[in-house]
Amino acid sequence: MAEETEHMARRFQGLDTWGTAETLEALWGGQSRAVAACLSALPALGAAVEATVDRLARGDGRLVYAGAGSSGVLAALDAVELGPTFDWPASRVAVVMAGGLDLSHGLDAVAEDDEGAGRERALRARLGPEDVVLGVSASGHSAFTVGVLDVARGRDALTVALACRAKSPLARVAAHEVVVASGAEVIAGSTRLGAGTAQKVMLNLFSTSVMAGLGRVFDNLMVDVRPENAKLRQRCVAMVARLAQVDEPRAAEALTAHGTVKRAVLGLAGLDVARADAALERAGGNLRLALSALSSEEVDPS
Repeated sequence: MAEETEHMARRFQGLDTWGTAETLEALWGGQSRAVAACLSALPALGAAVEATVDRLARGDGRLVYAGAGSSGVLAALDAVELGPTFDWPASRVAVVMAGGLDLSHGLDAVAEDDEGAGRERALRARLGPEDVVLGVSASGHSAFTVGVLDVARGRDALTVALACRAKSPLARVAAHEVVVASGAEVIAGSTRLGAGTAQKVMLNLFSTSVMAGLGRVFDNLMVDVRPENAKLRQRCVAMVARLAQVDEPRAAEALTAHGTVKRAVLGLAGLDVARADAALERAGGNLRLALSALSSEEVDPS
């Protein structure tokens, strides 16, 4: 049976007397084991991803992250990166974190134990059948996060639990349980270490796979990235040039005229902004499907 995160592993006793090199090697080993543990959780994560894509593709449902403490911070970090990276609308993502997102005074450890607050926040969020709620908790015992998911399940939202311990209270209120058995921490109970690393890995995999499934990736390119600074604009120009098979000056002109990578690629295929938008809307925002439909129209004699 895998060691739980709170287990006081004998092999790390006396850590405070070790040299720096030994301490770093022990910490690195803990991180490496946590990453390796993610592999066996991929089938469960895959099922959760597919269910999430199916649910979010139906309409305007939200991807809602819930958590407390370090787990909540990691969940919030994943949430805030969806907009810039994948142009995921702000209206379709939410973070329900114990104690709120104002961390200027540090994490609110007490808030983690308040299941009633979790329920209240979930009710206030008006969760519904189109939403997906991902609860993140290393132990799976965060009462706040359990409260959020329990209300979400009662309102027919899709619920996913990400934890480092199987058969936890969080798992019992989730449709999908994703468990990464990251094992005992080098510093007992410090789940910002191995468990935190495992959660960050799984959150990266989850959100990126979901966005790819929703057509916000073409090949391995971030075709929905927002060109909000010089580096990102140049990246967008390079993507347009590659996908439309034109030189970068022409790609830059198309990006300026059309505003986004997807529109620019369609513009270089002969569509104005309005027609590009219509083509993307018909394709559910999926550039590959929009280009395929355009090619079909070109060869259709009717």
